Amino acid sequence: MITSTLFIFRLALVWMAAYITLVILINEVMGPEIDGSGGFFFTLALLLLFVVFNSAFSHLRRVRLIAGSVDALHLANRQRRQIEVPFEAGMVFDMVEAAIRELPGAEDIESARDSLQVRAKLKRTDPWDLRARNNQVLVTVTPNGDAGSVTVICEPQRLAWTDWFLVDFGTNLETAEAISRAVSRRVAERRRMEQVTVRETVTEKELTVAKLSLLHAQVEPHFLYNTLASAQILTRSDPARADQMLGNLIMYLRQSMPRTEDLPSTLGEELARARAYLDILKIRMGPSLSLSIDVPDALLPVPFPTMMLQTLVENAIKHGLEPKPGGGTVWILARAAEQGVAVTVADDGRGFSAEGGGTGIGLRNVRERLRLAYANAASFAIVANFPHGVAATITVPYPAAAGVKHG
Repeated sequence: MITSTLFIFRLALVWMAAYITLVILINEVMGPEIDGSGGFFFTLALLLLFVVFNSAFSHLRRVRLIAGSVDALHLANRQRRQIEVPFEAGMVFDMVEAAIRELPGAEDIESARDSLQVRAKLKRTDPWDLRARNNQVLVTVTPNGDAGSVTVICEPQRLAWTDWFLVDFGTNLETAEAISRAVSRRVAERRRMEQVTVRETVTEKELTVAKLSLLHAQVEPHFLYNTLASAQILTRSDPARADQMLGNLIMYLRQSMPRTEDLPSTLGEELARARAYLDILKIRMGPSLSLSIDVPDALLPVPFPTMMLQTLVENAIKHGLEPKPGGGTVWILARAAEQGVAVTVADDGRGFSAEGGGTGIGLRNVRERLRLAYANAASFAIVANFPHGVAATITVPYPAAAGVKHG
């Protein structure tokens, strides 16, 4: 109440001081010619006071409606806001520029991304007398590490000294509050989008792990039963080969012990699993299956995703060599390059024929797991092998501390 009274008193006092000064000057200039005009000047003074009180009260009322309270900061014609936004300065600038462009009456918008400044003029209509007045907005974004500090200045398009006599009916307060709300809304929306992205990524990862677990549940029992059945037969006809097959099966199962999917295995561990698997199949398939492995010892400690090499080897057998009369050869090769370690599984089987193709679930699983684990740092490619068969290559980055020499 005191703030409102002082504001009205200050505005009336300034206008009356200016009016009295004007009357004195007129009296000095006109002299005796205006004798007897006291009543006129008194009436004019009363009319001026009525207009001043009306404008001041309207301004107070408008400010209270917008801000919910009246104080010196809210009553000012020129409003300044400082907003801290927890994003990089360029992103903050885009948010602020978009907020200003959506302001009602915004025109002549000038934005400079290099200097992180936005300037605009606002054609605003006073809510009480419906006269169009021009305001202006200047926004500056100051980088602050990984965050941005936004300075908002909203003011009338007139000289500062006129604020002693004129009010803006809360239009600049309304603009400052609108910009603050718009920036806050965009920050909240950005946070929601980030949370949604995180949830979707977690869901996709969980779905991928579930698919992988289902694939294991479908493949491993089938392979296990066939291997045990073959070993049972060999115990009667060839005990030495049966013993060799069971030894390879133990090695395969040891390497297949469950592990956290987020923690990678090593290329050496994955190669041991694949070798045990192929050695079992060599006993079952006999001379129709040949195996060639060329993996440098220096690459064996390199981290490598669990079960990916096994998936490529199983595809080479099931869709390449088993449907082909006479069998063939499986090659496993690894090379170090600047972009990472490239591991290739190739065969000379049926290739991309209709008879040799599978459902593609395993390869889609490989691509999805690589995307989740390495984003764009890893790659997967599958091409035809000359003259027959298929060659599939997984390339993953290796840690700098691994000390691998590029080849």
